[in-house]
Amino acid sequence: LPILFPQQSGLYEYKVFGGLADCPPKLCADVYMDLDFRKQWDQYVKELYEKLYDGEKVIYWEVKYPFPLSNRDYVYVRERREMDVDGRKIWVVLAQSVSVPQCPEKPGIIRVQSYKQSLAIESDGKTGSKVYMYYFDNPGGMIPSWLVNWAAKSGVPAFLKDIQKACLNYSKNT
Repeated sequence: LPILFPQQSGLYEYKVFGGLADCPPKLCADVYMDLDFRKQWDQYVKELYEKLYDGEKVIYWEVKYPFPLSNRDYVYVRERREMDVDGRKIWVVLAQSVSVPQCPEKPGIIRVQSYKQSLAIESDGKTGSKVYMYYFDNPGGMIPSWLVNWAAKSGVPAFLKDIQKACLNYSKNT
């Protein structure tokens, strides 16, 4: 799990390379895009929904943070594409924070103003997927180093395990 530390911001960017056995790429992308299903398997989701603002689909996501930290929320847009790159089929999901006046900040929750994510999924040549993710956000406030370290060492690998399990349970639940 390589982590880049941009000196100018003091914040972390994450690059994740991983494999999801027995999760074909289309299924993996479908699970990732299914917000209602995510509420069932992601223990950190407090609130998550998609709404139309001025003709654009916008996602609101409140994330549970451990006590005594305040929860964070995100307002963002995302797009999914299936691409053919030299005969390889790759599913790409891009997401980025947006400012939407109709979705104001809530008291006691810190709004993540700067969020960007790129996800690419392709077949591993067997029954699973290879996954690449780039992720950056500015969580705002003071995040203790123990939480940053936990996210890098445990949180991201645990998320990959959770999404793999969600893929295996997806067809049963839809």
